[in-house]
Amino acid sequence: MIRVLVVDDDYHVAQAHALSVARIEGFAVVGEAHTASEAADLVASQAPDLLLLDMYLPDFSGLELVRRLAASGDRVPDFLLVTAARDIDSVRTAMQLGAFYYLVKPFSFVALREQLEAYRAWTERVDQEGEADQHVVDTLFSLRGTSTRRAVAGRALQPTMARVLEIVTTAKGPIGATEVAEILGASRPTAQRYLASLVSKQLLDLDLSYGSTGRPEHRYLPRRR
Repeated sequence: MIRVLVVDDDYHVAQAHALSVARIEGFAVVGEAHTASEAADLVASQAPDLLLLDMYLPDFSGLELVRRLAASGDRVPDFLLVTAARDIDSVRTAMQLGAFYYLVKPFSFVALREQLEAYRAWTERVDQEGEADQHVVDTLFSLRGTSTRRAVAGRALQPTMARVLEIVTTAKGPIGATEVAEILGASRPTAQRYLASLVSKQLLDLDLSYGSTGRPEHRYLPRRR
């Protein structure tokens, strides 16, 4: 279970973010902080794996919090910025300090879920590896980039295709055109057409498996490479 500390100066926003995180499999909220100082105390007492971190806090900024945690010599949790800050300097600094991603408010639950699921996939792979040769390093960096590529591409897709991408991305495992069609409320050929297009755009992977009849079945899953 990935332990998340939500940090936002707005009590209502923090609560909404905490409720959203709790809806996503594999994540547990271990606390809410409304100042950077409170967040620092909770990092020490709760040892979260991930901070869902706002930039604007009453005492000092979210990025300054990360700097101070690093200067303390203790382990710094991974962090995902969720903020209204739109200036490029903030984005650059967040990247330099190691932010997993930078979500600009307002954002949808789907956008948050996509980034958290990408983080979960990345941490699962990190935990599997004992030694980092170049192949392992390439894989880990590509996993961090997968969510960014999918988020950018998803915004450029027309609505129905974006919905098909969301259905496959949030499925528990590989999913077929028939299942996608049922969720989408469309015909199987229509779903198949969108799925094939998403594969060609390198946003989905095609998984060929053999059913009880011995014939290959096309199933789809999020692209992880």
